[in-house]
Amino acid sequence: MSADADARAVELDPVIHAQARLRLTTTLAALPAGDRMAFPRVQQLLDMTAGNLATHLRKLEDAGYVEVTKTHRGRSPVTYLALTRAGRRAYEDYLAALRALLQAAAPSTPTTAGPSTTATTEGDRS
Repeated sequence: MSADADARAVELDPVIHAQARLRLTTTLAALPAGDRMAFPRVQQLLDMTAGNLATHLRKLEDAGYVEVTKTHRGRSPVTYLALTRAGRRAYEDYLAALRALLQAAAPSTPTTAGPSTTATTEGDRS
């Protein structure tokens, strides 16, 4: 199969591929499995409005990639976000597909370490 055919065969998950959802998924994937992060912290890290973040979370939640837990800390409501096992797997698959796409697009000829350098002495310069 040619590199072009390999690149066409790679399919990136459209749920994750949108820039905001990729940033969100990457942020949650950085947490150890089973950990979660509060909505305002994610909002701050990604510099997103609450509405925009909620919209993208809904798409990820509908796909089963993110778990949204609403609870209370004292009298204050708190929303926690975490990647589900399926979400973490989808993210890992997305990264593998992206790597395959990049590898298929890379030139197949070996590259050199860079331009050759030779030492010069003060007297060699003109």
